[in-house]
Amino acid sequence: SFPDMDSDGSEINEEAEIVVNVGGVRQVFYGDNLNQYPETRLAELINCLSGGYDSIFSLCDDYDPGKREFYFDRDPDAFKCIIDVYYFGEIHMKKGICPICFKNEMEFWKVDLKFLDDCCKAHLSEKKEELEEIARRVQLILDDLGVDASESHWKRCQKYIWKFLEKPESSYPARVIAVLSFLFILISSIVMCVGTIPDLQIVDAEGNRVEHPTLDSIETACIGWFTVEYVLRLISSPNKLHFVLSFMNIVDVLAILPFYVSLTLTHLGAKLMELSNVQQAVQALRIMRIARIFKLARHSSGLQTLTYALKRSFKELGLLLMYLAVGIFVFSALGYTMEQSHPETLFKSIPQSFWWAIITMTTVGYGDIYPKTTLGKLNAAISFLCGVIAIALPIHPIINNFVRYYNKQRVLETAAKHELELMELNSAEGKTTSSKCELEDLVREGKEGPFYSSRLKVSHSDTFIHLLSEEKHYRTRLQSCK
Repeated sequence: SFPDMDSDGSEINEEAEIVVNVGGVRQVFYGDNLNQYPETRLAELINCLSGGYDSIFSLCDDYDPGKREFYFDRDPDAFKCIIDVYYFGEIHMKKGICPICFKNEMEFWKVDLKFLDDCCKAHLSEKKEELEEIARRVQLILDDLGVDASESHWKRCQKYIWKFLEKPESSYPARVIAVLSFLFILISSIVMCVGTIPDLQIVDAEGNRVEHPTLDSIETACIGWFTVEYVLRLISSPNKLHFVLSFMNIVDVLAILPFYVSLTLTHLGAKLMELSNVQQAVQALRIMRIARIFKLARHSSGLQTLTYALKRSFKELGLLLMYLAVGIFVFSALGYTMEQSHPETLFKSIPQSFWWAIITMTTVGYGDIYPKTTLGKLNAAISFLCGVIAIALPIHPIINNFVRYYNKQRVLETAAKHELELMELNSAEGKTTSSKCELEDLVREGKEGPFYSSRLKVSHSDTFIHLLSEEKHYRTRLQSCK
């Protein structure tokens, strides 16, 4: 039987209680608690009884009028976290629950996200970024697989060249090109180092030692490969400005530019300046060839991960530099003061003592400057210990950032492949019209919500990341997405 209602449709007794059964877990709520947030689903249950069964079943999955118990087929762990808003005014997400699924549980219970604690919001934002990254990767793969008949022959050729040079995983010939590019980088770097060995150099007409012609020919061949590769990638790039301003492409330019500038100065510079100045300029430019070693980062996910870890660790690295700077200033000043009493002191000034403090705190210790007094040696021992501690402090956060990013990239790569497999399975069953439509839904809903398409087939694997799932499937499997 229904409770008595007044003319306004609200309960006369504010202490009226309702029983809610969520996933087999029973909870008893009182009207005065729920009415603090009347816009939530639980508060609406208080006033839905007057509307009959249509009103009741619009809010819950089942209802037992004898027990006055409402049944919901939702995740009980998430529900236990969400009901904290009625008692504490804020919500903390329990560890192990997928943030995206928890967000949708909050939407189901009509609880505003503003009640979610800031630390949990940060976790939710991170998960959203991961989903958008997966959507971006899927989009790139589908763009590579799809062929637009309306495109011109030149556009299709550009796409083919871009995929051929930028995506080694796209085909076997592309892998061969990537391996060749990697070998050319190694060979060029080795030639640069070997060319400085005096026994392998020759004497030119002016009596100067220059690189062996054989090594020079190998260097020219490597530069030719780098030049052709860069020009082809620039021509086929879909966004020329972004390509030119990209860091790795700037490295490519720095790797090949010194060769052509040196060549120009060698043949034309003698007419414009003295020969000695030309040779000095050429030697300075040849040093810039070391930039080509950074080209390895294009073919090494490990180097890319290390770069990301260092970028994310700027705060820790800044603290390290600050600690070292303070220590260097303090210990160099103390060392200079304590060593002044010795007649053969090596500490001539505080700025000169900076060098001693740097090599001592970084545990290098060349021995060209060292203390000779007892107090100076004690100061050196303390500076050594402080340097070891200061250097060790930021190592742990940097390693954590490296491991975290590396594992994240592996998960994103696996998830993107999984989504493509699901789309292929669904397409085989005739549930989708075309990959282009799925892609548009995926990208659009990737920004608006956690689910990309309700038409796609749902996987029930324990390792499945919820990207292409329907609400009725994901809500009982919150723990599988971690």
